[in-house]
Amino acid sequence: MTPVELRQKGYDILVKHLGQVDAIRFLQQTGWGSGDYTQERQETRDKVTREEFWSDLQRIRNGKK
Repeated sequence: MTPVELRQKGYDILVKHLGQVDAIRFLQQTGWGSGDYTQERQETRDKVTREEFWSDLQRIRNGKK
């Protein structure tokens, strides 16, 4: 299956299960992104310490922002 065929099949499935309007809304919400995700993730991860991560996670679990 070519990338174009795969994309078309995906669109068809979304429309079949969500309807045209909700399929479009879904695609608008997800976006296609840009840039180098792996590099951005690495840079972001390098800026946060393990202690900061666990502290933020605990705060989120406790329902605080």
